[in-house]
Amino acid sequence: MPLEDDFSDILKKARTGQGLSVNDIARATGLSSEVVTTLERGDQPRSRADIQMLAKALGLRSTPLEQVVIDKWEPGPQQVPAWIETVHGSINGYGVQGYILHDEGEALLVDTAYNAPAMIAWLESHRVRLTGICLTHGHADHAEGIQDLLVRWQVPVYLGADDVSLLHWKPSEDCLTAPNDGRSISVGRLSVHCLATPGHTPGGICYRIDGGSQPVCFVGDTLFAGSIGRSNPHTLYRTHLDSVRQRVLKLPHDCILLPGHGPATTVREELDHNPFALDH
Repeated sequence: MPLEDDFSDILKKARTGQGLSVNDIARATGLSSEVVTTLERGDQPRSRADIQMLAKALGLRSTPLEQVVIDKWEPGPQQVPAWIETVHGSINGYGVQGYILHDEGEALLVDTAYNAPAMIAWLESHRVRLTGICLTHGHADHAEGIQDLLVRWQVPVYLGADDVSLLHWKPSEDCLTAPNDGRSISVGRLSVHCLATPGHTPGGICYRIDGGSQPVCFVGDTLFAGSIGRSNPHTLYRTHLDSVRQRVLKLPHDCILLPGHGPATTVREELDHNPFALDH
């Protein structure tokens, strides 16, 4: 699976997140505003030197950015535990992933992948009981379809309180449950720990599981392999960086990170190759 973001995405996210204009970046780098604009529209940078200037102007790490753009770095394949089922969906051709955690006949969803029918079909065919729906945030590609699931299973919907207003369809108040930081949710013998990670949205949450041979964290759009999600609103950019740097990337180095878009990665891979991470 290719990376979710290319150079143009990274450039735009870092620039708009800091409230900088194209002209601001042009002045800081010596590149023309026309060149910066074409780069944001998908043109490739002319040289490593241009990438280095842009990285400095945007507060990004240059070497990882060069690796992503020029060396075509991608994370190595990850062995996702057998108790996780990945469900793929699409919204107007844009791919999205959700996940089903299952153990001892119970299941917990992490995001809907905009594909509730596939979620329902898997749960029914495997005869497992849904015990909850965990949403990393309230955007439609991650939350749409909860109404179809709740018709069949009356279960808690875990969503950060600051994201409830983002839902197109809101469950009843007795279904909505705040996944407060540090809260633990059980599914079978597994314990899912809530990790507050605001930035992509005000109420963003990641979900971490330490059971088994390797820790796993469902990161939604907080982080992508080699990038991060867009900060909504852009004034949350610094908060978003803190969530990535001080929360997600402080997890164990071998922790598998399962995003809402793009390939799985690990904390170690992102510490080494993500332009938005801190040097270490």
